[in-house]
Amino acid sequence: MLHGPGLAAGLVFAAGLVLWGLTSARLTRWNVTAPVAFVALGLVSVNVLGIVHVDVSSSTVREIAEFALALVLFSDAARVNLHDLRRDALIPGRLLGIGLPLTIGLGIAAALICFGRLDAWLAAVIGAALAPTDAALGAIVVDDARVPSRIRRALNVESGLNDGLVTPVVTFTTVGAVETIDAIVREHVGHAFVELACGVAFGAVVGLAGGWLLRREERVGWASASFLPIAIVGLALVAFLGAREIDVNGFIAAFVGGLAFGAIGRDTPERTQQSMRFVALGGELLSLLLWFLFGALLVKVLDAAPIGIVLYAFLSLTVVRMVPVALSLIGSRLHTSSVLFVDWFGPRGLASVVFGLLAFDALPRADGSTVLGAVAATVLASVVLHGISAGPLSAWYSRQAAALADDRPERISVPTLPSRRLG
Repeated sequence: MLHGPGLAAGLVFAAGLVLWGLTSARLTRWNVTAPVAFVALGLVSVNVLGIVHVDVSSSTVREIAEFALALVLFSDAARVNLHDLRRDALIPGRLLGIGLPLTIGLGIAAALICFGRLDAWLAAVIGAALAPTDAALGAIVVDDARVPSRIRRALNVESGLNDGLVTPVVTFTTVGAVETIDAIVREHVGHAFVELACGVAFGAVVGLAGGWLLRREERVGWASASFLPIAIVGLALVAFLGAREIDVNGFIAAFVGGLAFGAIGRDTPERTQQSMRFVALGGELLSLLLWFLFGALLVKVLDAAPIGIVLYAFLSLTVVRMVPVALSLIGSRLHTSSVLFVDWFGPRGLASVVFGLLAFDALPRADGSTVLGAVAATVLASVVLHGISAGPLSAWYSRQAAALADDRPERISVPTLPSRRLG
C-alpha cells in the first residue's frame, strides 16, 4: 500500500480544494482569496500539524512550478486579443513599455541597497523575478464591474503579458549570475539569446498551426466540441515541452504560442473561445498546488534568507512598483485616484515564485537562498496585503471614478477580458 510524505501532501491539498469549494463565496466576501487560503494551509500543515514534508530542492516542486507557469503563460497570452488591444493600447503600452523596464531597474537598485555587497547579476535576478504582476491575486478588482472597464482591462493586460516579457530578462540575468568569468558570461548569454529566439519561432509555429487546424477541423465537423478544450491544453503542452525537447526556452514558446493562438483564433466559433477556460482551469489548479507548496516551504526559505528581506519586500510593493507606474502614466490624463489605484494593484505572484525556484535551482546555495528569500518575502506580503485590500480599495475607487466627468479617459468603454480567477 502506498504511503509517505507525497501521499500526505496530496491528501491535505485535495481536502483543501474541497473545503475551499464549500466556503469560497463566504471567504471571498471577507477578502480571503484562494492564494491566501492555500498558503495558510501549507504553512499550518508543515509547521503546526507536522503532517506534510516538502523539500525546497525537490524536482517535483520545480516541475509543478514549471507546468503551472507554462499553462498560465499560454492562457493569459491567448486571452489578450492583440487585434482588439491595438485599438486601446495606450495604458497597457505605457505600463509594459515604460513601467516594466523602470520597475526592473528600481528593483535591482533596491536589492543592492537592502542586501549589502550583493553581486550586480544577482541583484538583477531579484529585480527581474519580482517585476511581473499577477492579476489573479486581485481578481476581485478585475471582476468588479463598478471599476471602469478600461482600468480593469489595463491591469489584466499588464498581468497577462509582463510575465512573458520578463522571462528572457530572468534567463539572461540568471546566466550572468551563475558564471563568473566575463568571457563565459558573453558566451552563455549569446547561447541564451539563440534559445529565446528559437523559442519565439517554435511557439509561433505551434500556436498558429494549432489554432488554424483546430478552427478548420471544428468548422468542417471533424473536431468534437466536447474534446476541444483538452486539445487546446495539449497544444499549450506541445509548445512548452516541444521547446524543452529541442533545448530552447519553453516558457517563451508557451507565451508566444498563446499569443499566436489568440491571434489566429479571434474569429473562431464561440465555443472555441470558451474552451480556453479549460486551459486556464488547468493552470489555476496547478497554481493552487504551488501556493500550497509555497506555504509549506515558507519557514525554511525565510530562515535561510539574509537580513534585509522585509525592507526589500516593502520597497518592492511600494517605491519599486509605484514610481515607475506613476512616471509611465504621465500625459495619460488619468485622474490621480486612477493612477494611485493602478500604482497599488501590482500583486506579485505565480511567475515570481517560479522564477525564484528556478534561480534557486541554478545558483550556488547561498545565492539561491538570497533570491528565493527576497521573492518569498515579497510574494507573501503581496498575497496578504493585496488580498485583503482588493475589496475595500475597489469600493473606494469605484466611488471616485463614478464622480468623474464623462469625457475623462477612465470612462471610455472597452471590452473587458476574462480574468484568470483565483480569488
